[in-house]
Amino acid sequence: MQIFDYQPPAVPWLDIRYKDRDLIIINKPSGLLSNPGRAAHTFDCALTRLQTLFPETILVHRLDCATSGIMVFARNKKAESHLKTQFQDRQSKKVYIAEVMGHVPQEQGMIDLAIAPDTEHPPYQKTLQAGETGGKSALTYYRVLERRENSTLVELSPETGRTHQLRVHMLALGHAILGDEFYGDAEVIKAKPRLCLHAQSLCLTHPYSAKPLFFSSKHPFSE
Repeated sequence: MQIFDYQPPAVPWLDIRYKDRDLIIINKPSGLLSNPGRAAHTFDCALTRLQTLFPETILVHRLDCATSGIMVFARNKKAESHLKTQFQDRQSKKVYIAEVMGHVPQEQGMIDLAIAPDTEHPPYQKTLQAGETGGKSALTYYRVLERRENSTLVELSPETGRTHQLRVHMLALGHAILGDEFYGDAEVIKAKPRLCLHAQSLCLTHPYSAKPLFFSSKHPFSE
């Protein structure tokens, strides 16, 4: 989705799945930015919508505009610091569901390819080939859930959180995510009306009680 075409969905305006004094969990729809961009017309986003109800809301992490699913926001600085540390130290567990082009041959596997900005084509990212330097390590585990006529439904578990990680890793595997307007070819883009990537679950530790929390939102990619 190009920012100049930004038309965020109005329904649901906010899908809040959980809230307490420290955090808020939402199910973000595809097409809604996580936080505002530089352009004035990108002010409407998940963060600013939450801040109209809870002015203290703080962004903890991001989902791509076209990606839907579970997001966590903090409601105070202490919770923000605790939650961000969990993400940085890989203590939280995120699981995504994607529908990708073609049939992924292996039932499961690991993609261990460093990612760097594509300086010739910003804001695109790219995987680095052997001998290339300057990128950041990126690791994604995948598991086949279902093979369909011309596509595969996969579960993706990223160990790192690089920009566009799942999109460029699946592209490098030879199976671009359907509906990906950034990295897909014409066939991939036309295959679906949206990016078929959904943050289905998030497991983390509560910043105050230290109790484990699990949140989920069923993916929308049924046949």
